[in-house]
Amino acid sequence: MVQGTVIGNPDAAVSTFAKIEEGQPGAISFLANPKYSKYIYTTGSSVVLVKRDFEPEGEVKATLIKVDDPYATVATLLRMVSEMLAPKHVGIEQPSYISEGVTIPEDGYVGAFAYIGKGVTLGKGVKIFPQAYIGDGVTIGDNSVIYPGVKIYHGCKIGARCVLHAGAVIGADGFGFAPVGEHYEKIPQIGIVEIADDVEIGANTTIDRATMGATRIGHGVKLDNLIQVAHNCEVGHDTVMASQSGIAGSTKIGSNCQVGGQVGFAGHLHIGDRVMIGAQAGIPADVPSDQQIIGSPPSPIKDFFRQAAAVKRLPDLIKTVRDIERRLNNIDK
Repeated sequence: MVQGTVIGNPDAAVSTFAKIEEGQPGAISFLANPKYSKYIYTTGSSVVLVKRDFEPEGEVKATLIKVDDPYATVATLLRMVSEMLAPKHVGIEQPSYISEGVTIPEDGYVGAFAYIGKGVTLGKGVKIFPQAYIGDGVTIGDNSVIYPGVKIYHGCKIGARCVLHAGAVIGADGFGFAPVGEHYEKIPQIGIVEIADDVEIGANTTIDRATMGATRIGHGVKLDNLIQVAHNCEVGHDTVMASQSGIAGSTKIGSNCQVGGQVGFAGHLHIGDRVMIGAQAGIPADVPSDQQIIGSPPSPIKDFFRQAAAVKRLPDLIKTVRDIERRLNNIDK
């Protein structure tokens, strides 16, 4: 199943998963981070997934399965088990509200207290869990899952095989207000949100509708919980972003980027492809492709850690400078 090479007992059987440091008989674990290598010699797990080039330095009791990428392999196995164990939701629960003319596919699901507005289009196998709100004219592609309490405002488009977790809000108004004298006038937000295929949106994440046009999330994007994507932003395909990050209006983030937690982007920026941004960075300006940055203002990762190391030495440096000043004063005297 995983195209691995077995080292050890080929008849070892497993029935559960366990972290390598918490291994137990009958469990399968994995070793991907070298920091955990010491546990390979003490784990109680029956089977451990390791990299193909792994060579033990001592006795290993567990059966090893050598694979290209242990982390990706265990993800595949977990996904398989999850699909096997997940309840099969099909049909329409009551009470729920489905507008006249909306077709629920035979293999679809609508949970209790869900609301589906006028002109909604649902693809094959779409699952809409209880208390979700699907506004007028929304389109949802095949096999997408809308978990409890998700709100999708009118006109927004969700691709195929997407997952929107509980509390996500898609298509609320962008933060657009024009100063008029001493008060602010609301700028109507008449655009939509377009989410491509294979996107996962975390719990309580919000993606605002565009002032005009569309706020766009590219295919394969993974957004963690509690993320804010403002109006008219674009996130390129296969970009991942950790929790509590925020993107101000009209900023465009490239493809295959990795964004740590609590990163803040100013508005109207362009972030290139394959950019890696460390946690809590503040991004005030454009970033070209293939950069690794951290900090606020951001700097290359190596420079940042050199600066951090230098800051730790400041008390000793200040003491040294004062000592030099005292000696110089004595010389002058």
